[in-house]
Amino acid sequence: MSNTLTLAAAISALAVSAAAAQAQTSYPLTIENCGQTVTFEQAPQNAVALGQNSAEIMLLLGLEDRMAATAFWPNSVLPEVAEANDKVELLTVEFPTLESVLSKQPDFVAAMLTTLLGPDSKVAKRADFEELGVPSYLSPSACSTTLDANDAYGSREELWSMDLLYKEIQDLAQIFDVTERGDALIADFKAREAALREEFAENEDLTFLFWFSSASPADDAYLGGGNGPSGYIADILGGSNAITTEADWPAVGWEGIMAADPTVFVAAQVDRNRWDLDTADNKIAFLESDPTVSQMEAVREGRIVVMSGAAMNPSIRTLYGAEQVAEQLKALDLK
Repeated sequence: MSNTLTLAAAISALAVSAAAAQAQTSYPLTIENCGQTVTFEQAPQNAVALGQNSAEIMLLLGLEDRMAATAFWPNSVLPEVAEANDKVELLTVEFPTLESVLSKQPDFVAAMLTTLLGPDSKVAKRADFEELGVPSYLSPSACSTTLDANDAYGSREELWSMDLLYKEIQDLAQIFDVTERGDALIADFKAREAALREEFAENEDLTFLFWFSSASPADDAYLGGGNGPSGYIADILGGSNAITTEADWPAVGWEGIMAADPTVFVAAQVDRNRWDLDTADNKIAFLESDPTVSQMEAVREGRIVVMSGAAMNPSIRTLYGAEQVAEQLKALDLK
C-alpha cells in the first residue's frame, strides 16, 4: 500500500473515531427542560415513562432493558416495538399513583403531559422526584402550552410543530447516551413528514374534525383543538382543522360541531375502555344513526375516517395518525 493510501486510511479512521466520540454523551450532563435545569450523573438504568409518547420514544430508541415501568396508554403500543414493550412492566393504562411509580425505584422519570408530571398534577410533581434526587423530564410539547385554571391541558397560540417532538427525541437520546439512534429516528420522521406534505399539497379546501371521545352521546365531545396535534395533521394533509379554538382539548356540543361542518370526520379509536364512545365503531354508529347528526354532509357522504386516539396527543403517534388518515383519504378520492 502506498504512503498516500495509508495516510488516507488513517485520516478516515480518525474521522470515524472523532464522530463516534462526538456522539457519545459526556457525564455529568446538564440540560434545560421546561424552565428547569436537570443534571444526570450517568445514563439512566431504571427509568419510568409516564405516558405513551415517552414510553414509545424510549422503545424506538432500543432502551427497553433500561425501563422499569410505564403508565398511561390511550392506545396499544406500536406493533414494531410490541415485543420490546412486553419486557417492561405496565403500571396502568390510566393515571398511576405516585406510590406505584416510586415502588419501581426509578433513577429517571419522563412524562408526556403536565397532568402526569406538573404543578397541578394529581400523579406527581417534579419536586417529588427532586427531593429524592431523581432527575425528571417533561415533554417540550406539554410545557409549550399556556395553562389556566379552567383547562388542565392548556392552549396554544401557534400550531404545534414536530420540531418539539424532535427536540424531545434528541434530549432523551442524549440522556441515555444513544445519540446516533436518536438522529436516525428523527431523520426517518422528517422524511415521512416531507413525503406527506408533498403528496397532499393540493388539499387546501379540506377541513377536518377530530373526535377523541365523549362520556355519552348527550355530553359534549372532546375534540382535537385548532393548534394542537390534530391541527398539525390537518395541515400536513393540506387542509385545516374545522375547530379553531386555541385549547388543545376543547369540549364542544353537537350544535357547535354541526356548525363547524367539516369535510371529513376523524373518529379516534381509543383502546383504554373508559367510555363506550372510546371506540371508533361506536362513534361511527352514533354519527350514522342520530337523526340530526346523520344529516351532516360529511356523514351522509361517508367521509368518516378512523385514526388512533394517541395521534391526537403531541407525540410520535401524531405522524403515524397523519399517515393513517392519508391512506383513507386516498380511498375516498380526497387526495
